[in-house]
Amino acid sequence: MPGTEDLLVEPDRLAVELDRADPPTLLDVRWRLAGPPGRDDYAAGHLPGAVFLDLDTALCGPPGDAGRHPLPDPAALQAALRAAGVRAGHPVVVYDGGDGMAAARAWWTLRWAGHRPVRLLHGGFPAWLAAGLPTSTAEPAPAPGDVQVRPGALPVLDAGEAARLAAAGEGVLLDVRAAPRYRGETEPIDPVAGHVPGAVNLPAGEYVVEGRFPAADALRERFAAVGVADGVPVGAYCGSGVTAAQAVLALHVAGRPDAALYVGSWSNWVADPSRPVATGATPAG
Repeated sequence: MPGTEDLLVEPDRLAVELDRADPPTLLDVRWRLAGPPGRDDYAAGHLPGAVFLDLDTALCGPPGDAGRHPLPDPAALQAALRAAGVRAGHPVVVYDGGDGMAAARAWWTLRWAGHRPVRLLHGGFPAWLAAGLPTSTAEPAPAPGDVQVRPGALPVLDAGEAARLAAAGEGVLLDVRAAPRYRGETEPIDPVAGHVPGAVNLPAGEYVVEGRFPAADALRERFAAVGVADGVPVGAYCGSGVTAAQAVLALHVAGRPDAALYVGSWSNWVADPSRPVATGATPAG
């Protein structure tokens, strides 16, 4: 896909880069919302040279009123990235178990932290295996990195800013959760069902399939269908800021690097009972 070379990398291309004298730093961020921890998958086999980073503890802050996956403490994030061998200005490639969500949140977090050269392995670990490329069970001990975390390189929304963006005529706030959660018919995780008043529903499965993005033109067309036009401010949220980070990556692929992430997402919105909740199939409920 032309124009995405600094965002996504295909397995065959990555294999060539890993064979060089100074290959990219590989971060394995496999993760499940519920189920066995990703480290178990990493131990069973990973890309040669990859270092495991836990999404919950290394790339996000502790859960609470700020959400289930809030922004990490910059100093703690810097320490985790340096321990994984991330070097200032040196390319990083992140990958997950194939759905692209955890890897997208890792991509977003590194870019938010000011580390520009980071890409996502398109299709994740399954795509690497499907290409017949080698794996390893050896856990590397990388030399400590020297990356400097400088927060704020990507735009973020707090609850108030998300509400203003969703207000009529202000912009487009995308709710990328499944439609029944948006409509308020079910809520399997958070204590209140519904959506931010004014938010537009665009479930993740409508712009990414099995962790793979369509071409930029197709993405632009899909986003335009829900009001994301040139010059219109856009942000995204989900349950806790993981799936929405993938939406922000998709918007980057579509040519919207200004897209903002409501990091706290629905888990932060409903932490304050005074915030309004809409239900039903329309933005206003």
